[in-house]
Amino acid sequence: MGFTSVWSISSHPDSAIAELAPRLALALRADRAHPAARRRWEAWQRAPLPDHRSWYADREHEGAIDSFRALTRPGEHVDDVCNGITDPAFHVMEDVWEPEPDTADMFVSVHRKDHAVTALFHAVGPDRAALLPGWCGNVLLTAAGVRRTLPDVERALTFTREERARDWLDHGCRDEPVTDGPLRVWRSAAAAGRGICAVALNAG
Repeated sequence: MGFTSVWSISSHPDSAIAELAPRLALALRADRAHPAARRRWEAWQRAPLPDHRSWYADREHEGAIDSFRALTRPGEHVDDVCNGITDPAFHVMEDVWEPEPDTADMFVSVHRKDHAVTALFHAVGPDRAALLPGWCGNVLLTAAGVRRTLPDVERALTFTREERARDWLDHGCRDEPVTDGPLRVWRSAAAAGRGICAVALNAG
């Protein structure tokens, strides 16, 4: 069965981050604290995966690959908040995306049958993924948090040509790659004194 996933990173004034925090910060912490998620993260930290082009035929690493995909797909609690399941009065479209119509302040990656965070984390590897704040693509930071974390984000998301080749999602000519968009928004938010909200969700 097919699915569509969305990963968005958007910058907002601290007042908007404060309004989002009661819903999203608790959900993010719940996904991060889940015992299965922690086990999957630690397993990936111990044993990075082979090149993604071998995954469908690789029986030796099949369990590790499945664990990594489960780790990097949208977290259950954040996904439920963003899709209005936890609170029917809240939805990511109306409460996160529409208040910030300037595309310069957003990165959005939409894909069928795959997840953008999976591609990015495989591209950067576990050591650099550990530098990224939040949990597996989900982040909620004030302007001060954005400024504080920018150096680590720059270290995590600055790539050689070979490292870029490990991002396997086909963006075509219209979409910004997952290896470019997150750092662009982080730098823009830091320069403008704004916070960041990043959410990964299943859209259908």
